[in-house]
Amino acid sequence: MDNDDFNQIDSNVSTVTALLEARGISWGTYQEDMPYTGYEGFSWLNQSTHKNDYVRKHNPPMIYNENTTPARLSYQKNFTQFYADLKDEQLPQWMFITPNMTDDGHDSSVTVAGAWSRRFLEPLMKNEYFMKDTLILLTFDENESESQVNRVYSLLLGGAVQGKEGSKDANYYNHYSEIATVEANWNLNTLGRWDVGANVFQTVAEKTGDVVRENTAVTGSNPTVFQNSSYAGPFNTDVGKAPYPAPNVNIVSPKTGRTVLPAIRRVWGNKPSIYNNGVVIPDGQHPPAGYAVNTVDN
Repeated sequence: MDNDDFNQIDSNVSTVTALLEARGISWGTYQEDMPYTGYEGFSWLNQSTHKNDYVRKHNPPMIYNENTTPARLSYQKNFTQFYADLKDEQLPQWMFITPNMTDDGHDSSVTVAGAWSRRFLEPLMKNEYFMKDTLILLTFDENESESQVNRVYSLLLGGAVQGKEGSKDANYYNHYSEIATVEANWNLNTLGRWDVGANVFQTVAEKTGDVVRENTAVTGSNPTVFQNSSYAGPFNTDVGKAPYPAPNVNIVSPKTGRTVLPAIRRVWGNKPSIYNNGVVIPDGQHPPAGYAVNTVDN
């Protein structure tokens, strides 16, 4: 996806929420300045400055139609509800938390984002209920320059990494690693897409038995793959219209053997697929078989 449009992904495309619910794991999103629970609008403006506060594009579950049922909309809340759920000790097991467009640095700076992160997280890290066995990932979606490898700063916090303060992890991860780590942590099924082969965060992989593999084309001293452009999928602006690629329902996670969610297998069947369980993922300059190389700056 290379645009900020009002995107909607068909309900036959599953997300991590389906995997969590299949195992009885509670989930929720908390979006700063979302006007009310389950709000499906494009954005919500600051009522004083008229600048963007909440934006739909930063609430990934909302983009998928499978997450717009009444029940699932009720799990997508604002920060008022976050603090209410925290007080009542009713937070879900998996959360996706997004600051507003100023506090996340998008319309401000990394200095603003850093100051907000500290104000938000420090009280939580003193909260025994919140910290118990919790793994917090503080990260960004992308870097600023397309002329450089798309590396983003990420930080692990919480009770799950106590004793590892100040340590560094130089392994290769991508955004699918976030899903893969959730799958590994609760022994979930997979989506049959790039999540299957993505590296699980080392601190979790040490406990789950997952193998962490190298991708020196991205992480080496002379990288040849930048992962900062989109290939010609259904949400590439310059493509127009393209079909959703089918998941690969036959692949399993390396070494641990996690399988694709049965509900996904029933919906998609055994269709040809671009996906595999390797650690290398495509980008616009290195697209899957059958896709043209991206010659546009997106």
